Amino acid sequence: MTTDQPQPNNPLHGITLLKMLEHLVEVYGWEELGFRIDIRCFTHDPSIKSSLKFLRKTDWARAKVERLYLRSLYFNHQPIPPTSSDDDE
Repeated sequence: MTTDQPQPNNPLHGITLLKMLEHLVEVYGWEELGFRIDIRCFTHDPSIKSSLKFLRKTDWARAKVERLYLRSLYFNHQPIPPTSSDDDE
């Protein structure tokens, strides 16, 4: 099974953790992000690099980030960004 197959029921398909995290930091900032998701990588000397390292290893924390990302898009009425495969069409 390849990961390039279309996944119409998965709104996060093709969106990297880096893109999600950058969006959340832009929308909320580190302080508010740490308040909304209380994990140490957001509250103590936060950085994209250290947060990505933690989130890639910790499924429960990544799930919280994914939920907040989707919620932020919904409440800000932003379309989900196209994936690179959508650009080819």
